[in-house]
This record gives sequence, structure tokens and C-alpha cells, in this order.
Amino acid sequence: MANDPKFAILRSGRRCWAVAAAHGEAARLGALHGQLAGRMRPGDNLVYLGNVLGRGAAVAETIEEILHFRRAFLARPGVFRDDVAYLRGSQEEMWHKLLQIQFAPNPGEVLTWMMDQGVGATVAAYGGDPKDGFDATKRGAVALTDWTGKLRRAMGARDGHNALMSALRRAAYVADNSLLFVHAGIDVTRPLSEQTDSFWWGGGGFDAITAPYGAFGRVVRGFDHRHRGLEEKDATVSIDGGCGFGGPLLAVCFDGAGQVVDTIEA
Repeated sequence: MANDPKFAILRSGRRCWAVAAAHGEAARLGALHGQLAGRMRPGDNLVYLGNVLGRGAAVAETIEEILHFRRAFLARPGVFRDDVAYLRGSQEEMWHKLLQIQFAPNPGEVLTWMMDQGVGATVAAYGGDPKDGFDATKRGAVALTDWTGKLRRAMGARDGHNALMSALRRAAYVADNSLLFVHAGIDVTRPLSEQTDSFWWGGGGFDAITAPYGAFGRVVRGFDHRHRGLEEKDATVSIDGGCGFGGPLLAVCFDGAGQVVDTIEA
């Protein structure tokens, strides 16, 4: 698993900052980054826990904010490229599937469900109109391919956006297994290498985790459908203040032993 590109491995013995789901709220993320810049220490790791896209009105600007902060983060002395990780959230997973929706057996139903989950904000961010997408579902695969192709080209025209989406990982963990970072949940009956969509849709069982998962000391997630803020338990930590749903954006810092030592709210 050490060489599995689906997972990011963070250096151990360092503090780890984890940023919750931003949901296209660029202003809140910028405010959080402003605080974070003054509180990070040399050698700190940084993990974005998914759902950068979706819901908010400034999806593209949110990606720009992450890219800008990434440049500043990597410019710090002693920082390596692998000290920052980006997880694929449910919004990013839906966006990935939407760009291939012409292959779905029932694209109209799939698109309706995705729009109900907030992916329309990302469509709009790249110049698309959901109405055009629904019209294309009625005209067939060729029309859908044309619609998704325009979205792909619009995303590719923004410097760094495709590269960031290509850098998304399903999960991240500290090399000493003190912390495992996921988007929304995990299936504790399966090893990490055999997880499927539980990372994005398995949040319902997260509260029931009362013992360490495998060799990992704690599991940390960044999206809770109930948006209950910071919830810290022995084996789990949930970080979601409801950004994108009227609440604040949270970031939490863990020490080298996996304990919460600092929090930021924006």
C-alpha cells in the first residue's frame, strides 16, 4: 500500500493541519488561510478533506485560493511537495462522474440526483447551464458528450485546475499510522486497500466507530452531513462546521501523537 497512488502518505512526527469541506466558499477559505499562515510551523503537514467544489457560488475562486496558498506553503523552508494532500470528496467524485455522464445508462436520473446534491454550482463555475445538460440527456450520448466536452475545456482553460483534480487522493495517512484522513466515512469491515465508495458515502456509520480502525490510531473526516462542528472521540475526529450550508469553515491541528492542539474557524 506504500506505493498505492490512491493514498497520500504524510511524514510522521509532525503536526498535521486538516481543513474541512469548503463547498465553494472562497471568502471563508481565504479568511481561514489568513489565520493558518500565521499559525503554521515549519514542518507542518496540511490536508484538505474534500468537497472543495459544489454548493457555493465561488467554486472556481475556491480552487484559485487553494492553488495560491499551496504556492505560499511550498515556499516555506523545509517543506516538501508531499507535505500537502488533497482528498477527493463526494463533490469531486460527482464532478468526475458528471464529465462521463454520457456513458450512464440513465443519465437524466443521474443528473437530477447530482443537481440535488449541489453539483450545479460547479457546472455554473465552468460556464455550464444545468438546463442544457438536461436537454442533452433527452437528445442522446452525442449531445451529452458535447455538453461535458465544453465543461472539460472550460476547466482546462483555468491554469492549475485540472492539475489539482488529478492530485486528489482517496485518503491520506501519517506514515506512523497515528492518523488516517478521509472525506466522510470508512467501512471498518474492509481494509484500506479494499475501500470503495465508503470514503464519500459511508458517513452514516462514522459515529459507531469506537475502536481504532486497523493499525490507525484515529480516523479524521472533513464532511458530516449533520454539520456538528468539531467532534472529538478516542478513535475518531469529525470536522465540519457547515461551510456551504450557512456555517463556518473549520481547520484543526493535530500534534505528532494525533491529539488536537489547535483549531481555526472562519
